[in-house]
Amino acid sequence: MTKSLLEVKNLSVKFPILGGLFQREIGAVHAVSDVTLSVAMGETLGVVGESGCGKTTLGRAIVRLYEPSQGEIIYRGEDITRKSRAEMRPLRRYMQMIFQDPYASLNPRMNVRAIIEEPMRLAGDIPKAERVNRVVELLEMVGLRPDAMNRYPHEFSGGQRQRIGIARAIALKPELIVADEAVSALDVSIQAQVINLLVDLQKKLGMAYLFIAHDLGVVRYICDRVAVMYLGRIVEIGNAKDIYERPLHPYTKALLGAIPASHPRFRRNVQPLVGDVPSPANPPRGCAFHPRCPDAVERCKTSVPELSDFNGVKVACHLAVEINKREGK
Repeated sequence: MTKSLLEVKNLSVKFPILGGLFQREIGAVHAVSDVTLSVAMGETLGVVGESGCGKTTLGRAIVRLYEPSQGEIIYRGEDITRKSRAEMRPLRRYMQMIFQDPYASLNPRMNVRAIIEEPMRLAGDIPKAERVNRVVELLEMVGLRPDAMNRYPHEFSGGQRQRIGIARAIALKPELIVADEAVSALDVSIQAQVINLLVDLQKKLGMAYLFIAHDLGVVRYICDRVAVMYLGRIVEIGNAKDIYERPLHPYTKALLGAIPASHPRFRRNVQPLVGDVPSPANPPRGCAFHPRCPDAVERCKTSVPELSDFNGVKVACHLAVEINKREGK
C-alpha cells in the first residue's frame, strides 16, 4: 500500500459574517465542511466542482494559508493543523502552491531572478553564489531561456508567467504542490503545454499534486484519483477511471453529462440540473444537493449522507445503491 503523504480528516473552514454597529458575528459562510481525503507520494488527486464549491478554500487551508475551523491536517504523520506561522516556516519548502492567476501571483517590482530566488533566500540553506545557477536550471526545466531572469513579469505572456510561477514553486524541491486552477486562466493551446510540463516535472521530481480544477477533461488527463465537491463537501471520491466511466453520485453524473461529446453517440443521457447552488451561508438541511437532485426523497432532506464505499469508490448519497442498481451498474 502506498504511504500517504497528506491526510485531511473532517476538515472544515468557516468565514464569519459580521454585521451591526459593533460588527459582531451574525453568521458564517461554510466554505468547507467535514472534508476527509488523502494524497499519496507521487500521486495526483484532482478536486473538481462548480465555482464556489470550496475547492480553492480547501487547497489554501491544506497549506495553511487559511486557518481551519476544525479537523486535522496531517503531513508525513505530523499534525500541522494548529502550528503557528513560525512553526510552519520550515515545512513551507515541502508544501508549495501554484496560483490561478499568473498576472496577480508574481510581484511586478521583482525581476524573474528575484522571484525564483526568494524561496531559496527565505529557506537560507542555499549559498548566494549557487542561487543563480539554480535559477538558470529551474528556468530551463520549465522551458524558458536563462536570459529571462533579468526581465520583469509584464514582459511575458500568460503562459510564460505561469511557467515562472511553477519554477518558483519547485525551487526547493517540494513533495506536495497544490495547483489551484493552474491552467484555467490560459488559452486552450497554452493549457496543453503547461499540463504536459506539470506531468513531466512530476515524473522527474516525484512530487504529489492536489490539482484543483473545473475542467473535467484536464482532470481526466492528469489525475490518478478524483474528488468531487459540492457546497463545501466531498460527494464522491475514487479512481479517476471509475469516476469517469461509472459515476455514482447524481451530481457527478450531471457534471460529466455537461462535457461536450466529440460525437452524438458518446453523449450521456443525463437530466440537466435545475436551480442554483444554495448559499454556503445558509446551506440546506440534510444532503446539500437535495434541492437540485432529481432522485431526492424525504430522507435526503433531513439526514446528511456519509461517504460510504461502493465498489472501491466512496460516495455520499443515501440512494447510490438503489439508483445504480436501477441503471444496471
